[in-house]
Amino acid sequence: MTDFTEPRLDHPPRPLAQRIGAVLWPSFFAAGVATMVFFAFVDPLTLRDMTFPDLAISRELGYTLGFFMFWLATSASSLFTWILLRPASRFNRALRPD
Repeated sequence: MTDFTEPRLDHPPRPLAQRIGAVLWPSFFAAGVATMVFFAFVDPLTLRDMTFPDLAISRELGYTLGFFMFWLATSASSLFTWILLRPASRFNRALRPD
């Protein structure tokens, strides 16, 4: 016999680690590619001299900051995509028992 006390959803929710990984891993990959393409044409020291000449930023720190900025942007994009693709039935109403 089936227990109908809890509403039946269209599919069970994903574990938190899987949801976080689905956002962070593709954005990590995209940030790596964007960093390589961007810094193939832009030298971090030249960029520093044009933007913040008084700060002592090394080339390696420039690469690191650039990567994390790209990762922040691409993870925001992945997060918004995940939010928009969530199934509506899970959040609006439960499925009727069969």
